[in-house]
Amino acid sequence: MDVKILCLGVLSRGEASGYEIKKAFEEGPFSHFHQASFGSIYPALNALSSEGLVECRAQAQEKRPDKKIYSLTAKGQQSLTNALLAEPDHDRVRSDFLFILSFAQFLPPARVAALIDQRIAWYRESLERMEGCAAANTAPPGAAFVRNMGIAVYRTAAEYLENNRDALIAEVSAPEVLVAE
Repeated sequence: MDVKILCLGVLSRGEASGYEIKKAFEEGPFSHFHQASFGSIYPALNALSSEGLVECRAQAQEKRPDKKIYSLTAKGQQSLTNALLAEPDHDRVRSDFLFILSFAQFLPPARVAALIDQRIAWYRESLERMEGCAAANTAPPGAAFVRNMGIAVYRTAAEYLENNRDALIAEVSAPEVLVAE
């Protein structure tokens, strides 16, 4: 999905700064299925502002430059609705972790074990955060549904790694370990 539409989606929940929009993708409601960088968010916000889809106001801060706060316009809400009516692309999983594990045969078993253990810990920490949001239960029905699906996917992934970790490690043989020079 285009970063401009992602920004409109975040702003449909209330006004926000570029930093707050970024946080929605790092640790907020969209963190388990989308990402957006500052390098893409700020140009998107400038374009949305130029198109009249968002409004921007300056908020004074102590000992810092004014913070830009963005809000959705009626035209922006309509643009978001139109984008949501489009057919979505197929889901794609992009994962450095999965790419690395695809070549586990080149790694020492201890490295494979460490990678899997780190990922299990990451899933468990993410689940704790997501389940905390679920307990607060302030999200609209669709957002709650998506959050709960994310919880189910992360829980299943963690369980899969826990249940299959030792089998992969047992199969890994590393006659030639690739070493970065």
